[in-house]
Amino acid sequence: MDWLGAHKERVMTGAALMAVALVVGYIDSFFLTWLLLGLIYMFAFYEAAALFGARNNALFTYAALIWIVAAFYPYGDDLFIIAGIVFASFVAYRNDHDWKDFLPFIYPTAGMLFMLSLYKEYGMIALLWLLITVAATDIGAYFVGKKFGATPFCSTSPKKTVEGVIGGVLIATLLATGAGVGIVSFGTALFISLVVAIASVFGDLFESSLKRQAGVKDSGSILPGHGGVLDRMDGYLFGSVVMVILLRGLV
Repeated sequence: MDWLGAHKERVMTGAALMAVALVVGYIDSFFLTWLLLGLIYMFAFYEAAALFGARNNALFTYAALIWIVAAFYPYGDDLFIIAGIVFASFVAYRNDHDWKDFLPFIYPTAGMLFMLSLYKEYGMIALLWLLITVAATDIGAYFVGKKFGATPFCSTSPKKTVEGVIGGVLIATLLATGAGVGIVSFGTALFISLVVAIASVFGDLFESSLKRQAGVKDSGSILPGHGGVLDRMDGYLFGSVVMVILLRGLV
């Protein structure tokens, strides 16, 4: 109870986010899912732009345009590559743009577009699989690290321990495989769950490195007890890319 009291705000926000995800998942409407992911994307894009130091207000219009096109274009994850070609062409033509303005079109754009593609190609069960994998990795690493953690994992995130990371990955792999068997065989589900869980750990680390470089504790403050949208989505942004690539390659 002491732990719950100390983290009441965090738990309440997490419960609210989970409730929204479950409602959207139950309804399973493409438009509603696209709209929710798009809302998440725009907040994440805004936070990433701040972390990268990209201050061009026009970037948000381009990001919104990409998401609108992704609703109709069958291979949405290709769009960030197209955005790169367009931006490079514009830079070459004008020769007065900073390349850091393009960084938010890689992170978080690529991960969010792959997440939408995951839903388009494999359905809501695939998003549920991703949700369980990343959430279980994060939660498992926290509790195992609290109980058994002794060896620092890396300097980027000093609170992470080797024991916590290993425990989180193993717990997530075991829990998430059950969701994956609705799409692929048990062995394939086990392998994909394992690799996605590992990827989510490094997604977390990548966002931590961005915050350290920017000199901030959180990517934002919109989620009480959690920080910003990127603070909750970091593992998913790496995990979604890996899951889609593995599903396309192994199925």
